[in-house]
Amino acid sequence: MTEPRWWLRMAQAARRSGGIFLRDVGQGLLDVSHNMLALVGLLVVAVVVFAAGRADLRHAVEQRALDWLQQRHAPRIEELAFVAEPDGPESAALAQALAADPAELNRQQAAVARWLSRRYRVAPEPVARLVQEAWAVGQRAKLEPTLILAVMAIESRFNPFAQSSVGAQGLMQVMTRVHDDKYEVFGGRLAAFDPVTNLRVGVQVLKECIARAGSLEAGLKYYVGSANAADDGGYAAKVLAEHRHLARVAAGESVPVSAPLVVPEAAVAERTVPAAPGSAGSAAAAPDAAPLAAPAEKVALAG
Repeated sequence: MTEPRWWLRMAQAARRSGGIFLRDVGQGLLDVSHNMLALVGLLVVAVVVFAAGRADLRHAVEQRALDWLQQRHAPRIEELAFVAEPDGPESAALAQALAADPAELNRQQAAVARWLSRRYRVAPEPVARLVQEAWAVGQRAKLEPTLILAVMAIESRFNPFAQSSVGAQGLMQVMTRVHDDKYEVFGGRLAAFDPVTNLRVGVQVLKECIARAGSLEAGLKYYVGSANAADDGGYAAKVLAEHRHLARVAAGESVPVSAPLVVPEAAVAERTVPAAPGSAGSAAAAPDAAPLAAPAEKVALAG
């Protein structure tokens, strides 16, 4: 009877000793961690006080932090390289200008600006500025400037305040709520109504659409929001027709300002079939120029 009690007392004593040991170890670790944190805090305060008195060290730290932020931001800047604000005060001033003297443009640009001004009945100076920007941005984006201007013409007829029923805004009718991230570098969504900014963002969207679709015509269907539709309402054909007109004007050819965007297939067929004089299907009765189409209604692009 005495032997089991002896072992029981030994086990209880061992448990008590173990509990005391663990509590002591835990308390010691807690005290050490508190002391370490206090030491780290004092060290940080000492470093801050020391650095505050050393302008060279403060500048070095700030420069390292700036370099780190720029490296993280570099992919976004590269993505917007062809639409971001140019460097230099003269380039910045030009980017903010809303008009330009057509006489200061080169021969190609001046011819296009005059033709667009007459065709869409808008002042030549603002159009000259947009033509100038289309040439500059088109070169950086590797897109034909006459294509950019053609999209602008069909989308808004050069009205920088145009807005469709689904929220496409500005000269190139960009879906601002879909592409609001692209306006961040320009100060936010309200920049959609700045003509130059809208042009630059529209070019970026157009370039992405063409790259996604794999061809120019399919990219235009993406741009107008008809990528999954069987018919884009003739939008791509109108843009490409205007693109051809502008390319001919830039090449020095004489293109009537009333040149049609798209000649309906039915009209082409009627002109090839003889008809009785004075009838509605005669060549004399067929119009030489179709009226300009209204800007296409956009639907929301998926990203």
